[in-house]
Amino acid sequence: MATKKKAAKKAAKKPAKKAAPKKAAKKAAPKKAAPKKAVKKPAPKKAAPKTKSARKPNAAFMRALTPSSTLAGVIGSSAVPRTEAVKKIWDHIKKNNLQDSANRRMINADEKLRPLFGKDQISMFDLAKILSKHLS
Repeated sequence: MATKKKAAKKAAKKPAKKAAPKKAAKKAAPKKAAPKKAVKKPAPKKAAPKTKSARKPNAAFMRALTPSSTLAGVIGSSAVPRTEAVKKIWDHIKKNNLQDSANRRMINADEKLRPLFGKDQISMFDLAKILSKHLS
């Protein structure tokens, strides 16, 4: 109750504020920019058409490497580039259905791949790392 009385006293002491009358602001008319003179741009010079050559493979990838005896049991004993070695391993994996059916990222080893991998199952992302140990 005491707070109501204090609030009433404060309201009675202060005169009510009146809103200040709004002045009508004059808006200045927007200035128009002077029309620009049309300047002719010189036609862009035509560059000589580039001859599109076939993409050159990186020489390091195409260098023939000799497989180790364990790898030679899977891909053959002839020297092959690293890319071809990976391709032949994948051909062997797909031909013998060695990808894990539940997790396709995993490769199950058969009798030929077990000595190469060193375990029964590897990730496909480890395949290049394992192959690098067996190519020289």
